[in-house]
Amino acid sequence: MGDDLGDEWWAHGANSDPSEGEETQAKQPTEKANTQTKRKAVTEKTLKARKKSKSEQRVLPQEEAENDKATKPKKKRKKKKTITDVLSSSEPKPGCPADFQNLVAQYFSDRLSVIEQEELRLEDSCFLSSNDMTHTLSSYLKQVCPKWAKVQKQHTEKSSVVLLLVCGSALRTIELIKQLTTFKGAAKVMKLFAKHIKMEEQVKLLQKGVAHIGVGTPGRISALVEKEGLNLRPLKYVVLDWNWRDQKLRRMVDIPEVKLDLMKLLQSGILKGCKEDKVKLGLF
Repeated sequence: MGDDLGDEWWAHGANSDPSEGEETQAKQPTEKANTQTKRKAVTEKTLKARKKSKSEQRVLPQEEAENDKATKPKKKRKKKKTITDVLSSSEPKPGCPADFQNLVAQYFSDRLSVIEQEELRLEDSCFLSSNDMTHTLSSYLKQVCPKWAKVQKQHTEKSSVVLLLVCGSALRTIELIKQLTTFKGAAKVMKLFAKHIKMEEQVKLLQKGVAHIGVGTPGRISALVEKEGLNLRPLKYVVLDWNWRDQKLRRMVDIPEVKLDLMKLLQSGILKGCKEDKVKLGLF
């Protein structure tokens, strides 16, 4: 029959191109993947841009600060004056008992109670006359120890001295010993400093015979007293090398470590001896 279109003609019309449907279905996931990739790329690009802008923001203030530092003139730091600067601009004055009293008071002001500080204060009668910077060491000692020959003969106790000269260094000790020549007479002089001489050797020398004059640094002298190598009981005179200045114009009491040793030595029995009128203190 002419109208017979064959079996189920409508079915063929609906699926006339099967490959086209399959192609459409295949395109959909591909396009979706491409879109996701594009979005990811845009997101990454945006994040990078943000990070870059943040890093620029961080760097810029630092760069500006550095630029500001470079353009601003540097302030000159005020140079702190040293002891040498102060002393070189003023004329050295001879020391007096008031200078010594002030030194002791200032040093112990935050270390001892008011009552203990008062106990360390010496009367004017405890001091020998001070050097007015016109004396040599021998002429000064002849003035303050007029009966030296008698004092020297009467001293017979070992491990002790009757005259103690305290200075700031080993080299200064040697100089002072040389200057004693016209004063000491037959008196025996002991070097009491740390350089090249062991303390054990000094203790043995003090025990071996009678010494009359000890010349040395406060650190070694106080160490000998502490170790009972030097007995201060027979001591009659203590002379501090107060006015002498080193190459930097510093006195013995201007050097912190030497001043510390000196205060320790004074506390070991010298100040007590002065207050009991057994020891006289001089500033050379």
